[in-house]
Amino acid sequence: MFRNKTYNRRKLLIVFTVIMLILVILMGRLVYLMISCSEYYGQKAEDLHERERDIKAARGKIIDATGTVLATNRTVCTISVIHSQIKDSEKVIEVLTKELGMEEETVRKRVEKVSSIERVKSNVDKEVGDRIRNYRLPGVKVDEDYKRYYPYGTLASKVLGFTGGDNQGIIGLEVIYEDYLKGSNGKILTLTDARGIEIENAGERRQEPVDGYNLHVSLDYNIQMYCEQAAKKAMEAKSADGVSVIVMNPQNGEIMAMVNVPEFDLNQPFTLQETEFQEEAEDQGETESKEDTESQERKSKDSLTEAEKQELLNQMWRNPCINDTYEPGSVFKIITTASAFEEGVVSLNDHFFCPGYKMVEDRRIHCHKRTGHGSEDFTQGIMNSCNPVFIELGLRLGVDNIYKYFEQFGLLKRTGIDLPGEAATIMHDKKNVGPVELATISFGQSFQITPIQLAATVSSFVNGGDRITPHFGVSIKDDQGELIETLQYEVEEGIISDETSKVLRSVLEKVVSEGSGKRAYIEGFSIGGKTATSQTLPRSANKYISSFLGFAPAENPQVLALAIINNPQGIYYGGTIAAPVVKEIFSNILPYLGIEKAAVEEKDKEEPQ
Repeated sequence: MFRNKTYNRRKLLIVFTVIMLILVILMGRLVYLMISCSEYYGQKAEDLHERERDIKAARGKIIDATGTVLATNRTVCTISVIHSQIKDSEKVIEVLTKELGMEEETVRKRVEKVSSIERVKSNVDKEVGDRIRNYRLPGVKVDEDYKRYYPYGTLASKVLGFTGGDNQGIIGLEVIYEDYLKGSNGKILTLTDARGIEIENAGERRQEPVDGYNLHVSLDYNIQMYCEQAAKKAMEAKSADGVSVIVMNPQNGEIMAMVNVPEFDLNQPFTLQETEFQEEAEDQGETESKEDTESQERKSKDSLTEAEKQELLNQMWRNPCINDTYEPGSVFKIITTASAFEEGVVSLNDHFFCPGYKMVEDRRIHCHKRTGHGSEDFTQGIMNSCNPVFIELGLRLGVDNIYKYFEQFGLLKRTGIDLPGEAATIMHDKKNVGPVELATISFGQSFQITPIQLAATVSSFVNGGDRITPHFGVSIKDDQGELIETLQYEVEEGIISDETSKVLRSVLEKVVSEGSGKRAYIEGFSIGGKTATSQTLPRSANKYISSFLGFAPAENPQVLALAIINNPQGIYYGGTIAAPVVKEIFSNILPYLGIEKAAVEEKDKEEPQ
C-alpha cells in the first residue's frame, strides 16, 4: 500500500513537472512573441486589415529640341469594385453598364466575383469617373490614373512609340527610356474589419507616387513637320508604298527628324489603318466602286484572326529607317569612293572609259546609261554615277581591302541608335565574294543595309572622319528643369582621313551643282549629295527604290538628309523624284537652322580644286 502511494505521488509529480515545464515554455514563447516579435506581428495584423490600391505615377514627358511637348499625360480613372462592401449589386451593375458602355454580362461577372478588389475598367475618361463617383455607391472605387497622350497624333509615331494599358513603353523611345520615364507608383491603404468592410473614420494612409523624369530629344517638331509634308506629297504624287526621310546633324549624330509615311495615330495605336486592307481588296478584285472597297475592308477586318491582326499591327508599327534593310544602290558609291581614296588606288585625275557596260569574268554589267559615258575622269564618273567606274574601283581594291574598310567604317555592326529593333547589315560572306560579287557591291547592289546605317556612315565621312552614333536622346530632366543626366554616345575618331573627307565633300558638291543630283540644287546654297535607284527582290517584280542623300553646307555640313521612296509608280529614278524631296526639305530647314546663302560665296573661295 505504501509503495502504491509513493508510486502515485511520483507519477503526479512527474505529470505536474511536465505540465509546469510546458507552461513555462508556452509563457516564454508568448513573452518572446509579444515583446521581441510584436512589431512584426503587429504589421502582419495591420496588413491583414489593410486594403491596398495603386496611385499611378505620372510618366515623364518627351520634349523636343524647341521645348514642344510631344508626349504627355491625360488624367483618366480606374473603376474597381470591392465585393464585400457592395450593398446593392444590381444597382452597381446597372450604373457601371450604363456609364462605362460595357456589356452587362461582363460587368456582372466582375462585380459578383468574390475577391479583395476587382478592376472593372481602366483608362476611363475623367468626366465618366466623376459621374460614377457622384452616385456614391458602396463598394465602387474611382481612382485617378494617367493615360499617355500624344498632342500631335501621328507625328513621329514610329520614333516616339506608345505605351500599353499599364502605361509601360511598348515601342520606340517610350520603351528605350522606360527606366527614366516610368516613375514609381504610390499606394492608398485603407483599414477594414474581419469581413473586409472599410472601417468608417479610420482614415487612410497614402504613399505618394514619384513622377517619372522628362526625356529631352533632338527631334525638332518643325523640321519633322516639314519632312512629313514633303514625304506625303511625294508618296501621293508617285503612288508609292511608303516614303522615309532622315534628317540629322552629321557633326554629332543628333537626329532632327525621322519620317516613315504612312504613320499611325499614337493615341489609337491598336486601331488598324484602312490602308492595311486596301491591297487585300485590290488583290481580290474588289475595286469596282468605293462601296465595294469599304465593304471588302470591313469584311477583311471582321475575318482577321488575332494572330493576323497582330501581324498587321507589327507591320504598321515598324520603323523602316532602322528595322528594314534595302539595297542602297548608287548612294553606296560614296563608301566605295572613300575606300579607294583611303587605299590610294584612285585620284581625281584618273581617267576611265565607259562604253555602257563592263565585262567581269563572263558577265556583262551595264551602266544605267546603256550608250555609255565615253571618256571621263573620276569626278565626272561620280557626277555621272557611272557603274563601270566604280566596278573598276572595286576590282582595284580587291576583296580583302573592301572588307577591311567596311569593318573600319563600322558598316558590319549596328549603329547603336537609341531605338529598339535595329537591323544589321546583310553582307556576303567574305569567302564567297568573287569578281562579280565585288563588282556589284562596289555600286551598291547584292547586299542590304539600313537607311540609318547609310546616313550615319556618310555623316562620318563628311564631318572630317569621326564615326558618330545617331541618336535622339539628349538629356534627362525633372519637371522643374533640373538636369538629371546628360546622355552620352560613342564617337570613333579618324575612320577616314581629313583629306579624304575634303575630297568627298568636293566631288559630292559637284554631283548636285553639275551632275546627276542637280534637281536638289538650291541657288545660293552649297549642297553635296548622291542619287540612287535600286531594284527590289525578286527582280522580276520590277519594283524600285529611289533615294537621294544630301548635306549642306557642302564645305562644313551642319545637316544631312536621306529620302527614300519605296515602289514609286512611273518614273523611278532617284535623281528625278527623290532629289526634289530633299530640295524641298532643305528649302525650308536651311533658313530655319540659320544656314545663310552668304556662306556659298565663302565656299567658292576655299573649295578644293
